[in-house]
Parts: sequence; C-alpha cells; structure tokens
Amino acid sequence: MEAIDIALGLFDLLLVFLLLWLAWLVMSSEDLFKAIVLFVAFGLLMALVWVRLEAPDIALAEAAIGAGLTGALLMAALDRLNAVKPMPAAAVVTSAKREQPSLPSKVLPLVALVLIVLGLGYALLSLPDVADGLVPNVKEQMAQSGVKNPVTAVLLNFRGYDTLLEMVVLLLALLSVWSLGGVRKLSPRNTNPVLASLCRVLVPVLILVSCYLLWVGADAPGGAFQAGSVLGAAGVLLLLSGWHVEQKILLWPLRFILVLGSGVFIIIAAVLFFTQGGLLTYPVAQAGWLILLLESAATLSIGATLAALFFGGIPKSRVDQ
Repeated sequence: MEAIDIALGLFDLLLVFLLLWLAWLVMSSEDLFKAIVLFVAFGLLMALVWVRLEAPDIALAEAAIGAGLTGALLMAALDRLNAVKPMPAAAVVTSAKREQPSLPSKVLPLVALVLIVLGLGYALLSLPDVADGLVPNVKEQMAQSGVKNPVTAVLLNFRGYDTLLEMVVLLLALLSVWSLGGVRKLSPRNTNPVLASLCRVLVPVLILVSCYLLWVGADAPGGAFQAGSVLGAAGVLLLLSGWHVEQKILLWPLRFILVLGSGVFIIIAAVLFFTQGGLLTYPVAQAGWLILLLESAATLSIGATLAALFFGGIPKSRVDQ
C-alpha cells in the first residue's frame, strides 16, 4: 500500500506541474489555434484532477463542457475571426511596436502568479486532515430530498436557487450573442463524407448517453448539466455535418426549448410558493418526480443553448432571407 500511495502522490504532483505548465502556455501563446488546443488539453487534465479528488460529477461536466464544447466554441469563434478582413501590414507593424510590453509588465504577472500558487499551496496544506463541512447536514436530509445522489440533492433541492440562476445565465449568454446581430443561414454544406458517416453513428449514441446520464443522476454521478452537455455535443456534430434545420423548427419550437428549463423552474417555484409557502420547497412525496421533471427540461434547454452558441448568430433558413 505504501508503494501505491507514493505512486499516486507522484502522479498528483505531475498533474499539478502539467496544469501550471499548460496554463502558462495557453496564456503566453501568440498562436490562437495552438492556445485553443492547449486549453482543451488543460480541460481534460482538470477532469482527471476532479476524478482524483473523488468528484466524478464535476469531472463529467469538466470533460464535456470545459474541454469539449468550450473548445468547439473557441474554434468556431476563431473561424469567424479569420473570416474578418485583416488590418493592413503597416498598421499591424505600427500597432506591434506601440504595444510592446515593458520588462516590469512581464515580470509582475509572473510574480503575482507565483504568490497566488504559494498562497493556494499554503491554504491546502493548512487544511485539517478531517473536515466534514456540510456533509453531515446533507446526509441527514437525504431521505427528504427525493434522490440518492447527494450532488443532485444539493443542486436540485437544497440549493435549487443556484441551478435556476445558472440556467438563466446560460440563456442570457445566448441572448447576448444573438443581440450582436449576424443572422446566419442554415443551408447544407459540402462536408466530408467520413464526418457525415461518423455523425450518423455517434449522434444516436450521444443522445442515448445523454438520456442515461439524465436518468442515473438521481442515484449516481450524472444529471442535467452532464446530460445537456452531451446532448449539445450531438447538436454540434450535426451542425458540422451540414445538417439542415427546417424553418418550422427555427420559429417557436427552438425558442420554446431554449426557455423550457428556466420556465419549468419558475413555474414550479411559483406553484410551490402558493401551495407550500416556500420557493422550490418540494413535498417529500413528490420531490423525486419534480426533480426528474426539472432535470429533463434543463437537459433539453442546456443542449439546445450550447448548440445555438456554437452556431452563433440568429439562425434563419434560406427561405427567410
């Protein structure tokens, strides 16, 4: 056992070193494509760190959103930046000469980074060997939560307000993107036949995995955000393969799905306020199916919102132009 503990300790130190190294490379890279690839690698390592910290729910979300979909969003943004007409060469040279950082501006961020790392390391080493925190309180109330997974109980029952605000923030992010303008056509594109064949295989699998993560979230690691991120990945693959969305889906059905998660939260909160005297205070007998209803609506909204963010701009079919 001692040899295993030593090996795991060395592995953890290696993870810390690689995370700091990748973070530095991402921030210092002048090549945006390289920086995005390094960011995706950073997200995958972070997912592994969460696994080592015995937080599989966060690890699933980090791998799906932090590495996968965020990387796809950044790649899409880079593609649109490359499509913009570049500045004249003379203007670029003049701007580069004018914006050359001085030596203090290079050294001070590095010193600040070292101080932050040392402070976090000191805080970590100062933690007590055993710290229960709120774990006893959560365990005590699990019987009234309606689910067996403590993470789901906290996110959808004990701290339901936080999840509602997260849904609203995600919707506001999409509305902010749409408010910038830039209506985009949804027309079929000439895509690689290998990608099209791969999508026909992967998309049904991703939808099935999303349904499984949604269902298992009540008893094991999973839930709405993990399921929604996988569903969003399926949508991104469909968009990359040139999937054409019918006009009738782009009108009220898409908008309805986007607001479904937040809307169900608000409706249930209002009903419970007038019947139970508290917002998102579920009756014990109905807590399980209410949480399943909330997570189902949230999964659809999260998946649709992430795919719409990747698409960028307000989607319009060709007949709308």
